[in-house]
Amino acid sequence: MDALKRTPFYDLYSAYAESRCIDFGGWELPVQFTGIVKEHEAVRRQAGLFDVSHMGEFMVSGNGSEAFLQRMTTNDVSRLQDGGAQYTLMLYPSGGVVDDLLVYRLAEERYMLVVNASNIDKDFQWLQEHLTDEFSGVTLNNVSDETLLLALQGPLAETILAEVTSAPITELAPFHFIERAVVCGVEVLLSRTGYTGEDGFELYAPLDTAAVLWNGLLAAGAPHGLTPAGLGARDTLRFEAKLPLYGQELSADITPLEAGVQFFVKLDKASFIGKDALVKQKEAGLPRRLVGLEMIDRGIPRSHYPVYADGVKIGEVTTGTQSPTLKRNLGLALLDAAYAELGTEVYVEIRGKQLKAAVVKAPFYKKSQGVKPQ
Repeated sequence: MDALKRTPFYDLYSAYAESRCIDFGGWELPVQFTGIVKEHEAVRRQAGLFDVSHMGEFMVSGNGSEAFLQRMTTNDVSRLQDGGAQYTLMLYPSGGVVDDLLVYRLAEERYMLVVNASNIDKDFQWLQEHLTDEFSGVTLNNVSDETLLLALQGPLAETILAEVTSAPITELAPFHFIERAVVCGVEVLLSRTGYTGEDGFELYAPLDTAAVLWNGLLAAGAPHGLTPAGLGARDTLRFEAKLPLYGQELSADITPLEAGVQFFVKLDKASFIGKDALVKQKEAGLPRRLVGLEMIDRGIPRSHYPVYADGVKIGEVTTGTQSPTLKRNLGLALLDAAYAELGTEVYVEIRGKQLKAAVVKAPFYKKSQGVKPQ
């Protein structure tokens, strides 16, 4: 059995007596530090600090890089300027999702891609396989093992960060970044991005700076209620904001149109892998849709629980929990399109019993002043 991978922050977890690590896609990562609900509430009200160094980073550079990424991803890379980032997806020819990712434009024909940890090897191979003669000037490098990633998230994230950097973060718009900012005396790529539904920043830096950044940020944030946060809170936070998780809301069998992220699919741009399948699906009408569910009967919907209506199975829950913010039993579910209208009553099978639920509006939570990414 292969040993679990660890991030450069692993030795710092032991300072928290209640910290608990789990196997997450081959990584030994903290599911909590002081408690999932406590960490969730801290991010919604003050701020949380997440070690997400398991994520993958690829550098794409050289003549033809923009054209290559236009071919490989669904969003319009040509809209990016230096210092801009965008959410996008890579698709199979069938329209199913290889992965969802972020693209950062560092300079003309120089980009960084940030991919999901469980897909690093698969994504890199997928990109390499499509480096045809047409893109002979493009160089692809996997720098995941050289890069740490911290996410500082929450309404007080800017206040906390301002104490440890002179970078102009107040003027930094969402989905923009500073390639060389100094934070706690360390040079980082500082990005106004995140995965919680709150304002926040992500910091990319060399591995040997882990302790300086972790300790420096937590010290600066202590008077503001900053707490380290684990995978548990990360999942409940992104769930409330209807931010998809690969393997649940997105997969090789689920298209981005079905998952409700069509805003990031530019069907009017030149051909990209999977475009033809999505055009056909859109023209024919979506067979399934990702919807929000709220339980009417007492029960908590969980991932893969089947959903029924009119005596037949119509889909399944992709993610579900009791919302820490709203204190309601909620779920996201991929259902036959005929049952996706708001207010539709359905039944979720929980421990062998079919319990009543209703289709409700999602996202379940939005911060008061949200900015739509480009």
